[in-house]
Amino acid sequence: MTNIVTSDFELSRVAAPNLPLAPRTYDPDYHEQLNNVLRLYFNQLDKILQQMSTSGVIPPLTNYTVATLPSAVTSGKGARSFVTDALAPTFGATVVTGGAIAVPVYSDGTNWKVG
Repeated sequence: MTNIVTSDFELSRVAAPNLPLAPRTYDPDYHEQLNNVLRLYFNQLDKILQQMSTSGVIPPLTNYTVATLPSAVTSGKGARSFVTDALAPTFGATVVTGGAIAVPVYSDGTNWKVG
């Protein structure tokens, strides 16, 4: 069975911790507190990754219009997303706005391509 991660799942409930402020001088209690905060946070992330790898969870993609897609260059080669307004999409072609077709897209490092 494949699950889709939604706001009902634990993934969206994990937030980066507020780290304690460092003192001006070395304080072993501070370092112990910092390590404990980080340990708890990474344990939560490990638990979620374990659940995802064993249960077939598919993380959701953010839906964009072609005009609101982040830069393909900045996103990097291999980045994936989803657009909702492609015009006559052809696999491997640069995605074009102006339609009403929802398709997955990937970055080739320069442009967003259909696929």
